[in-house]
Amino acid sequence: MRPSSHLDPEPVESPELEWSADDDRAVAYLRAIAADAVQRVGNGHPGTAMTLAPVAYLLFQKVMRHDPHDPSWLGRDRFVLSGGHTSLTLYSQLFLSDYGLTLADLESFRTAGSRTPGHPEHGHTAGVEATTGPLGQGLSMAVGMAMAARYERGLLDPSAARDDSPFDHRIWAIAGDGDLEEGITSEASSLAGLQKLNELCVIYDDNHISIEGDTALAFDEDVCERYRAYGWATHRVDQLPDGSVDVAGLFEAIGKAKAERSRPTLIQLRTTIAWPAPHARNTAKAHGSALGADEVRATKEILGLNPDEDFAFDTDLLDRLRQRLRARVDDVRRSWNAAFTEWSLNNPDRAALLTRLVQRDVPSDLDAAVPVFDAPSVSTRKASGEVINALARVMPELWGGSADLAESNNTTIEGAASFLPPGNPTGQGSPYGRVVHYGVREHAMGAIMNGIALHGLTRPFGGTFLVFSDYMRGAVRLSALMKTPVTYVWTHDSIGLGEDGPTHQPIEHLWSLRAMPDLAVVRPADANETAAAWRATLRQHGPVGLVLTRQNVPTLDLPVSEVWAGVARGGYVVRDSDNASVLLLATGSEVQLALAAAEVLEAEGTGTRVISLPCLEWFDQQDASYRDAVIPPSVTARVAVEAGATLGWWRFVGTSGRVVGIDHFGASADPAILFRDAGITVDDIVRQARATLAASQRD
Repeated sequence: MRPSSHLDPEPVESPELEWSADDDRAVAYLRAIAADAVQRVGNGHPGTAMTLAPVAYLLFQKVMRHDPHDPSWLGRDRFVLSGGHTSLTLYSQLFLSDYGLTLADLESFRTAGSRTPGHPEHGHTAGVEATTGPLGQGLSMAVGMAMAARYERGLLDPSAARDDSPFDHRIWAIAGDGDLEEGITSEASSLAGLQKLNELCVIYDDNHISIEGDTALAFDEDVCERYRAYGWATHRVDQLPDGSVDVAGLFEAIGKAKAERSRPTLIQLRTTIAWPAPHARNTAKAHGSALGADEVRATKEILGLNPDEDFAFDTDLLDRLRQRLRARVDDVRRSWNAAFTEWSLNNPDRAALLTRLVQRDVPSDLDAAVPVFDAPSVSTRKASGEVINALARVMPELWGGSADLAESNNTTIEGAASFLPPGNPTGQGSPYGRVVHYGVREHAMGAIMNGIALHGLTRPFGGTFLVFSDYMRGAVRLSALMKTPVTYVWTHDSIGLGEDGPTHQPIEHLWSLRAMPDLAVVRPADANETAAAWRATLRQHGPVGLVLTRQNVPTLDLPVSEVWAGVARGGYVVRDSDNASVLLLATGSEVQLALAAAEVLEAEGTGTRVISLPCLEWFDQQDASYRDAVIPPSVTARVAVEAGATLGWWRFVGTSGRVVGIDHFGASADPAILFRDAGITVDDIVRQARATLAASQRD
């Protein structure tokens, strides 16, 4: 069955697929290597890698624009393997295309220290564009990459005709049933359709098999109809009568995808898992288990390979294939290099911007753009909004929005156009706008921001309430794994949001997020700490969560230089005493309470130091001498104050210390009443300070 589609574009004359005996032989070797690799280590996912060998081969060898000798080439297409469990699908192409992987790397699949871990890891293996494995994340990151491609073109070459810019390229993704069952892909795909991301093409491996058996157990919808409703172009390509992939039909559908002008494309490709294994094909066992030595041997015989050879690939064939690909790449690079040189000469200012973006440098006038606040009182969410707008004037690469909470999160860049395609019924926006409307799609927002950051040139931010960080945690975790420079604007940070009640009041969230390695959680005390947090964040090369208040907080009377330096180091002294005998450690809106408590304690004759700890992760990165200078080990009377769960603070206060916080859900009431009932007041801090002094004296 040749591809059929809904709402097909005008007929396109596609080039004929050039496919030879060499191509068939190469795919046969790759199928066998997938079986060998899983058999060698004793675990993994052979079936899908065997099935998808011709699909990935077609993309890497015949379709995609990429350069194995320059994996970060700006002009490359991006490829995302959303079903990361079938990592051999990607590794085999990186080997074949000469990205640096060898047969020895494939032999060490899923073993300690190898370049071929169980799931593809960005930054670990050259040619891996995104860390994938948690299903649905890859497809959603591909949506982000497509959005980034459009925005970056607007920064660098907005007036060029379609397909006439060195920055035009495509985003390719392979996804499976599991990806499409995950809710995150529904969120991301819906937004992709609205955004008309025509450079995005997703190949859906429809093999009807999951770990538990036939997908009809849990998944029987018409995927093409669903995606058509999202606004995608859709094509179905059936398998050949013998159960193998219809490569010619897929190539034809890809040609239609490349011709799309206003829609992303989904190609539903019917396949048979583990083809052509005689007994394992079309079985759930083939999804996640080694086939067994006898089945691997029989499969090689069907493929026309020597069953006594493992990890075999004819060296002459390998050389021919690499030379052919190199010739194709060199032709493309010559043309691209000429276009890029011409663009650079004609656009010197944009070329200078590109150089800075590639180097991930902040603009030289960034510090001058950071606002200084002198208002007596302002919420940190409002301060963040003002900082975003100030920085946006000098950082065109800074863009973002909110999960339909922009007015609450203060994430709108004033005067900037919305990021929307032509023809949007609102009549507003621009395809190159910098205000993103994610809709109520927190999880997709997180993954899309990862895709934007992975694309390479810009700095995305996105906002929601802190309590809804739960809805995006999977994407946040991948951001931490990949160290993507994503900024999360999490507002309404405590019971201080008041009457919305316990469903919206985060309690456990701060320590839950702090438990995540390589994520910096920043809870600034006032407007100037918020500005300092943004300043420090933009110099980070990993994800940062800014945790901000709904309610107004006093602006601290401190030199801005001290605030900038202190926040960048994660913690600093905001009030000191000549002979401090008690330490008050606080974050966010509770710093003001600690300062007021210090006044009471000092009036009683108790020397008190107040320490603001906006980011424990940054503080932990400082050397011991700095940390000890801020929190002297000799002073064991300590109180930590934070309007959230107390569990992590005991590391800082020790056995004599006390923690003022909240370990139960909140309620719907005025914030002042909630803080009083939770025991987070000046009086409570003073009382706990007296208690810790007494305990430390006993110790």
